[in-house]
Amino acid sequence: MRGKAVAWWMLLFAVPLLLCCPLQARAEQELIVSAAASLTNAFQEIIQKFQEANTGVRVIPNFAASGVLLQQMEKGAPVDVFASADQKTMDQAVEKKLVLTETRKDFVSNQLVLIVPMESKLPIKGLQDLTMKEVTKVTMGNPETVPAGRYAQEVLTNEGLWDTLKPKYINAETVRQALDYVSRGEVDAGITFSTDAVVAKSKVRVVCRLEKHKPIRYPIAVVVGTQKKEPAQRFIDYVLSPEGQQILAKHGFEKP
Repeated sequence: MRGKAVAWWMLLFAVPLLLCCPLQARAEQELIVSAAASLTNAFQEIIQKFQEANTGVRVIPNFAASGVLLQQMEKGAPVDVFASADQKTMDQAVEKKLVLTETRKDFVSNQLVLIVPMESKLPIKGLQDLTMKEVTKVTMGNPETVPAGRYAQEVLTNEGLWDTLKPKYINAETVRQALDYVSRGEVDAGITFSTDAVVAKSKVRVVCRLEKHKPIRYPIAVVVGTQKKEPAQRFIDYVLSPEGQQILAKHGFEKP
C-alpha cells in the first residue's frame, strides 16, 4: 500500500513537468526578418544582440535584393518584419497592403560610391573615366530589383552617362554580388553602397562618393498578417534604439 502511495505521489509530481515541457518548447517564437542584402553584416549582429535580450524569440533572417523580397511577400512568403534599402520598394509594399503603415520607420541612411579592385592599375578617379576604352566592365545591382542599382542609374542618368556606358554594364542580382565582382577583379569598376565597400575594404578601393541621387534612407515595418506583431515591433524598436543604432554605425551606416 505504501508503495502505491509513493508511486501516485511521483506520478502527481511528474505529470505537471511533462505538461510544462511542450509548453516551454513552444514558448520560443520564430521571427522572420526579410532585409536588404546591404544590411547583412549589421543585421546579423543586431539579431544576435536582440536574441540575447529576448530569450523567447529566435530571429530567422532572409537577405536579398529589396525588390526580390517584395516579390516573395507578394507570393505569400511568411515574413514578420521587412527592411528595405529604399523608399520606393517600401512604398510599393504599402500600396499592395503588405506592411502595416503605422509601424513604418526610417532607421538608417547610406551613401553611394564608385569602387575599383584594390590592385587595379586603371586611372579611374570618377564616373567620366568609365568611358575610357580600357574600361570594359562596370557592375551594379539590377535597377529593376536592387535599390543600389536604381540609385546608380539615377546618378549615371544625371551625369549624362547612362546610355553611353550601357554596353559595359554587368548587372548583379544584389549589391553584394556587385561587390563580389569587384572584389575578385572580374570587372573594372562598380557602384555600391559605402557600407558594402567597408565589408571588402581589403579587396576594393573607393574612388569617390556619388552625389546626384535622392537621399538613401532605409525603412522598416511590420508585415501585414503576422501572428507575431508584438515581438516584430520589439525587433523594430531594438533597431531604432541607441544600441541598435550604435551597431549600424559601426558597420558604416548613418542616421536617417
